[in-house]
Amino acid sequence: MPPPKDIVKIAIQMPGAYPQLIELDQKKPLSAVIKEVCDGWNLPGPDNYALQYTDGVQTYITESNRLDIKNGSILRLTKAPGRCAEDLYKGIQSSDSGVRCDSLKQLASVSTDVTFAQEFISRDGHSLLVKMVEDAHEAPLVMTYTLTGFMELMDHGIVSWENLSSVFIKKIASFVNAKVLDASIQQLSLAILENMVLSSSSLFHLVKQEVTLERLIAHLQVTNQQIQTKAMALLMALLQTAGEADRQELSAFLSKKNLRQYIYKNIIHSSGSVGDEMAHYLYVLQSVTLNHLEQRMRTPLDSYNQEQRDILHTLRQAAFETDSESSLSHERRRSLCAKEFKKLGFSNNSNPGQDLIRTPPGLLALDTMAYFASGYPGVYSRFVLENSSREDKHECPFARSSIQLTLILCEILRIGEPPSETGSDYHPIFFSQDHLLDELFCICIQLLNKTWKEMRATQEDFDKVRPGPGQEPAASWREAAFRRSGVRRPRAGADRTAGDRAQRAVLPWKPGQLALHRGQGWVRCCWGLSPVLWVWAGSAAGRSGGAFTQHRRIIRSGSPCSANGVKVMQVVREQITRTLSSKPTSLELFKNKVNALNYSEILKLRQTERLHQEETLAPPVLELKERLKPELLELIRQQRLTRLCHGTLFRKISSRRRQDKLWYCRLSPNHKVLHYGDVEDDTDTPPIETLQEKIPVSDIKALLTGKDCPHMKENKGKQNKESLDLAFSITYDVEEYNLNFIASSRTDFCLWTDGLSVLLGRDMTSECMRSELEILLSMEIKLRLLDLENVPIPESAPPIPKPPSNYNFCYDFSQTEQ
Repeated sequence: MPPPKDIVKIAIQMPGAYPQLIELDQKKPLSAVIKEVCDGWNLPGPDNYALQYTDGVQTYITESNRLDIKNGSILRLTKAPGRCAEDLYKGIQSSDSGVRCDSLKQLASVSTDVTFAQEFISRDGHSLLVKMVEDAHEAPLVMTYTLTGFMELMDHGIVSWENLSSVFIKKIASFVNAKVLDASIQQLSLAILENMVLSSSSLFHLVKQEVTLERLIAHLQVTNQQIQTKAMALLMALLQTAGEADRQELSAFLSKKNLRQYIYKNIIHSSGSVGDEMAHYLYVLQSVTLNHLEQRMRTPLDSYNQEQRDILHTLRQAAFETDSESSLSHERRRSLCAKEFKKLGFSNNSNPGQDLIRTPPGLLALDTMAYFASGYPGVYSRFVLENSSREDKHECPFARSSIQLTLILCEILRIGEPPSETGSDYHPIFFSQDHLLDELFCICIQLLNKTWKEMRATQEDFDKVRPGPGQEPAASWREAAFRRSGVRRPRAGADRTAGDRAQRAVLPWKPGQLALHRGQGWVRCCWGLSPVLWVWAGSAAGRSGGAFTQHRRIIRSGSPCSANGVKVMQVVREQITRTLSSKPTSLELFKNKVNALNYSEILKLRQTERLHQEETLAPPVLELKERLKPELLELIRQQRLTRLCHGTLFRKISSRRRQDKLWYCRLSPNHKVLHYGDVEDDTDTPPIETLQEKIPVSDIKALLTGKDCPHMKENKGKQNKESLDLAFSITYDVEEYNLNFIASSRTDFCLWTDGLSVLLGRDMTSECMRSELEILLSMEIKLRLLDLENVPIPESAPPIPKPPSNYNFCYDFSQTEQ
């Protein structure tokens, strides 16, 4: 019978006594439990004792935390927190320096417990510590214990930092400003000042007034990593707590003193590794500094601002060598400017400022372009002239690329985002450059041009760049995808929640996506690195032809925003992100790494990561795939037959090449007869009874495709390649009879040729089948390996151990115990 839930079996020990094993009744008052324990050791005065954990943080047991005691816990009987606080309070005031030092050492240890802290502070013990710091007559070791105990007591939040006297604050600041002082005292003093700054704005101004910033920078140059970390903590607290005016003043001072160079030399390039706490403060400094660019990023270009207009014309003049424009007429000069702005890559060449109205990146894009043109005039001029002179539609528009690249860099560097409390993703390269964003832009715009050439991209591809993470695709894209997918929207009375999910669909969709159908409503399908897709499944019983009766289903969904290859800006973003993740420590190192990461390398890395993620190369997974193939092939066969039963509308092609006649063909539900016949233009899905012509499946002799089709042979020399790729025929009864088809799309061609092959007992060979089989296999493998996530799959099965020499260890339960 299991013990009651309120009973906990624990051990209690005390120095010099034999431990007690008791069953602690959680319903019994704690004072009664302590009395029983004291009685077991014949100890008088149970009120002077308390229970305390022996492992980890040695916390006192109270009525509020006693339920945390678990079976098997080991507790210790010790002084009650009130008695301990009284003893230490007296010991600290002792005239004997040894007793005083021991008491402060013990205080620094037990002050981590909130119960003790309450007792000690109630006796005004913290004020005693403040007085000792203000007098500063103690030895360094005693002062270290004093400051440690004070910090631990204040961390509980029982006493407000604002209650501290200005004398105490000035004394702590003097410890920080001292050139020669014990390292432990300076480290604790820096931590105390950091807490003061973070607690209130009034203390911020007092600390800012008392602490010398030059000394804080000097603390960053020492070899003691703890002092470096605490000095950075105080600097970041000052920067984050300051108002806008104070922050600008502090930032200007730190920039003037070359703070980043000291960090780069003494912290990033130090012999030791950067700790987690220091990494957080470096991240905060990077974030606060880069956020100074937010105002420019959020400000659109003002077409009436003469300074901004001059910068635009400077960009134009730096790219093109023009004769004196003063001699030209107004109309001629305006025409020339529009022509050159177009060559620069602006969408609105008559008013290029319109391209910079979008925020972000706003004026920041103008700043980066101007920095590139002035800092690297030869490279800038070569970039613009090379692309403006191309006539093969593969020119890279400088202005539009620059605007998009600046936006990407703002997102990667998280400009405009407040620092996270737990973030630690800093870039060492930031501390080596005074103009990180501008210098990164100058390298990455050349990288973009190089990647553009490698991908043979066009401006049309540029226009079709997909929206970034978190951005809503255009409504027209959603509507187009629904129309192409053939998936119906929910009716007016359908579940509103499902309809809301549709609006969160992420486009574009890939052809041949897989959906898992489970009853009615919306279903979610995703695999590998593909986007998430919500699809209206509807009712399994309500769809014609039983298209939804299968557990899985292939959805034909074209992507209205798809283009050949991966978009340039996506690849460039990945190139930059991957390179920065390797933590390059210099701009030259970043440049070398990012240029080595060309488009082909990106594709290889993606493929390797996908295979690694899916573990598709492991022999057990390959064996599992082979076992799953027959079942999934049968699933595709059933889908093809279902599609044939639903039927398809075809166009007739006469000898005069007119395509104005329509006919419909569909398979009977029993899969024995093909029904076909002419239909009107506005016919959607004609009933099978209206299709007068029919061919028994048993009479079909062969399936022909492409050039082998009779209707392609008849029009030899007239047919185009597209018609050849979409043509197929079936011969039936005797060889001279045939039924000729020309599919409206490659997808319909694959569906029908696969379905007819299934009817003829042949293997399906279309590229759609291979693609869908791969998708189904990938999804099925993922589902089956869900329980093995993050568990490495061995190359081969572990060996079966040899059987034991005997089975004497087995217990025979058939025998009744005596």
